[in-house]
This record gives sequence, structure tokens and C-alpha cells, in this order.
Amino acid sequence: MGIAERAWAERALFLDNYQLTMAQLYFRHGIHESTAQFEHFTRSCPNYGNHQAGYCIAAGLEWLLDWMDEASITDADIEALRSQRTATGEQLFDDDFLSWLRANGSFDSLSLRAVPEGRVVHPNAPLTIVQGPLAIAQLLETSLLNHLNFQTLIATKASRMVEAARGRPVLEFGLRRSPEHAASAATRAALIGGADFSSNTGISKVLGVPPKGTHAHSMVQVFMALGEGELGAFRSYAKQYPDDCLLLVDTIDTLRSGVPNAITVFDELRSAGHKPVGVRLDSGDLAYLAIQSALLLDAAGHGETSITLSSGLDELSIFQILAQIDQEAPRYGLSAGQLINRLSFGVGSKLTASDGHPYLDGVYKLVALENQGEWRPAIKLSESPAKSQTPGDKDLIRVYDDRGRATADLLTVAGEELPDDFITLQHPIEHGVRRRLPNERVSAVESLLRDVYGHGKRVGEQSSLTQIRERRDRDIEKLDPGVRRLVNPHTYHVSLSPDLWDLKQRLITEARGTG
Repeated sequence: MGIAERAWAERALFLDNYQLTMAQLYFRHGIHESTAQFEHFTRSCPNYGNHQAGYCIAAGLEWLLDWMDEASITDADIEALRSQRTATGEQLFDDDFLSWLRANGSFDSLSLRAVPEGRVVHPNAPLTIVQGPLAIAQLLETSLLNHLNFQTLIATKASRMVEAARGRPVLEFGLRRSPEHAASAATRAALIGGADFSSNTGISKVLGVPPKGTHAHSMVQVFMALGEGELGAFRSYAKQYPDDCLLLVDTIDTLRSGVPNAITVFDELRSAGHKPVGVRLDSGDLAYLAIQSALLLDAAGHGETSITLSSGLDELSIFQILAQIDQEAPRYGLSAGQLINRLSFGVGSKLTASDGHPYLDGVYKLVALENQGEWRPAIKLSESPAKSQTPGDKDLIRVYDDRGRATADLLTVAGEELPDDFITLQHPIEHGVRRRLPNERVSAVESLLRDVYGHGKRVGEQSSLTQIRERRDRDIEKLDPGVRRLVNPHTYHVSLSPDLWDLKQRLITEARGTG
């Protein structure tokens, strides 16, 4: 399969086949152009096993909209679908359906509302709302989930790593172990989540962020094989990049060879009028080695150089490294704070593969459907009450308490006005579990959903990466510290208004009575 064939496969037919079989069924019943509303939401935050996320970071929307702009059914797509056969050898997709699909197979008829990228989001609250003809809205499901779930997953992981790093630079190095071409999406999501730079050259250039990196162990090995040793490798690198010299020092022995040889080269750079950048540690007890490397560098007069730590890092290991430095650095006469201010972190596969939780449980569910001119809410029941989604057209409101902290996300019936005296926050599942928040304890309310697509084009200006990252920073600062915890975070409440709760209960009763 060539590049052109793969590109074709990732346009309009980048969807599960059952989306097409359902669309044909709707067409056969004459309901394919009935207006439908679907919602995309997550059922839970990632749980990595021994640590858990208390929030997510929305990401992937712009790339979904890019795909929607390009994805429309072509003659080649129709021929591919016409070739599909049933178990008895008949044509799976009928010619009249294929003719309709060829004439209507774009997403121009849909409208989307969504939470902007970079915003903090929570389970069971809509990230994206899709409205339009039933068959077309159904065809969007797979690609929407593919684009939004993955980038939201990676942005969330990156945000936690940035939190753990206490504001020190985080560099994404995960290209070589990412899921093939999804690596570019992973890099973008990592930058949205707060990573400062990436080693991924191409997508960094596209996003307007300079790529960063050092060198590999293989470079040192090459010069060792040539008989010039580690010092020769470092000298050659410094000669080529005298003002960007960051040396990987653990190929032989970090403290007996790597750092001393780096110091020799740093002395030579400084005498030639250049400023060395620092060293990178990629194996061993990184906290201990950072302390000992700092002692050696300081004693040699290179206390301004940086120390980059890498090697299988995730948010919990970063947290533990810094906690160990807090405890051990003073024993060696070092200021833990000053040492930490010299650190940066290179994170790779555990970020871009979301180690411990490799997928986001994001779903796409029908919540309303037009039937004979009447707009009817729709609900899905389940053996698990937590999987019964909230029906109908709705708004998503973030409520801030008198500290300016986000205290709850409130789902309301679309257009519903909040009362003047207090806000009632109803648990989405549990009867009788509700709280009232007096208005004097509410500092602000904010509608989170924005119109982003309609009439075949984007609505509003496209956000820059900088703007998206600023949204993330603002939202994180307004989260309660308990929700931001790396382990056992406090549960952030997503609640229903009384009117929406009543609608949900009525539909549950009706569905059980007719099921």
C-alpha cells in the first residue's frame, strides 16, 4: 500500500463500517435526514493504576475540523462501498443509498458546539455536541472519537507531568515509541497539555515551537569506536554547537567519566567565549545523580548549567525525584530549591502512549431526535446506572465559588435560566443527593460550550497554540488543589439542574414502561 492509498483511506472512509450500515438503514426507513443530536463525553478520567487523574484537558478539536473540511465522499469511495458484499454475495450497499451518499456525503450539514481546546473538562459533561441529519451525524462518530479522545488523553497526561515538575521545563521525546503517525497528534496534545518543547521536528515547526534535543549515546559510541573516547565525542559536539552544548553524560560512568569530561569541555567553551548549556542524565538514580552532578559542576565553577533528567519518566516518578531532592540535597550542602530550578525533564513513551491508561473512555451518544416535526429527547438505559447518559439538548455551565475556584460543572436544559437565590446541584445518578449553593457563595458562572462549526465552515477564529495553552493554565489555577492531586484526587462534581434531572427521570420511567 502506497502513501496515496493510505491518505485516501484516512479521508471520508476513515470510519467504522457499521456507521455506513446504520446510515443505510436510516435511509431505507426515510429518517436519514431527520435532525439528530449526539454528544461526545468521557465516562471517567484516566486511572493509571497507582495514580489517577482528577480532570482532563480538552484537545484535538482543530484537527477534527481540519479533517471535516477535507473529508467528503468521492467516486472512488462509492466504488469501494459498491464492491462490499453480504454473506450471500449480494451488494451490501444499495445503489439508491450510494447515490444519496455521493450527493450528500460531506459534513456541511452539521453544526458543532464544543468546549474549546485547552480547557479543563470532567467526566459525563459534553465536550462536543453534534447536530444535523441523522445519517451524516452518525457517520462522524468514529473520526470524532478518534481525533478527540486520543489528543485529550495525551494532553491530560502531559498536564499532570507539568504539574509534577513544579514549573520546570518538560520536553516531549516520545516520537520513536509513539503509535506511528499518531505521534504528531501526540506531540500537539503534549504541547497543549503544557509541555514546553518537543523533539518532533516537523510538527514542532508547523505549530511554531522550536524543536529541542541533545544527542544519543550512539554519538559517543561512534567516537569511542574511532579511538577518540567520550571526551573526543564531547569536544566534537561542542565544536559544532558551541552555544547549544548539552551533553549526555551516562554512556560510560556518569560521575567518574561523563560529568568530568563535560566539565573539561565546558571550561574550553567558556574560555572561547561561549556559555555551556548543561548535562543530561538518562539512567540510574536520577535524584542522587542530579545532586552529585550539581556538586561537581558547582565545584568547577559551572553552577549556572542546567541538568536535564530523562529515562522512562512519568508524573509520579518526577514527583518522587523532586521529593528525594528536597530531602537529600541539604545533606550535601545544596539548596534543594536552587537545584530544582536548574532541572528540566525529558519525557517519552510514558507520555505519548499514556502509560498505564492507553485509551480515553470517550463515547458518542444520541441525546435527541426530531420525529414528525417534534424534537424528542433520547436516552440509553444500561445495567450500570453510570452508563445512562443525560438526555436532551443542554447547556454546560461552570460554577465558581466565593474563592474563585471551580466548584462544579452544571448541566441544564438548553436555555434554562439559573434562579436568583441559589443554584441546586443534583447528583446525576443518586436520588436525593443534591446541594444548594447560595448566590452569595458564587463568584461567577461560565458557559463552556462554543459554536465551532456550521454551514460547512468554522465558526470564530482559530486559536493559536499559545492561546490554547493559556486556557489550560487559567483553568488549572482555578481547580481545587485536591482535584489536582496526582494520587487519589478529589472527585470534581458534574451535576444536573432540577429541570434536567426531572427530564431524565421521566424518560427513564417511560423507557422501562415500554421496553
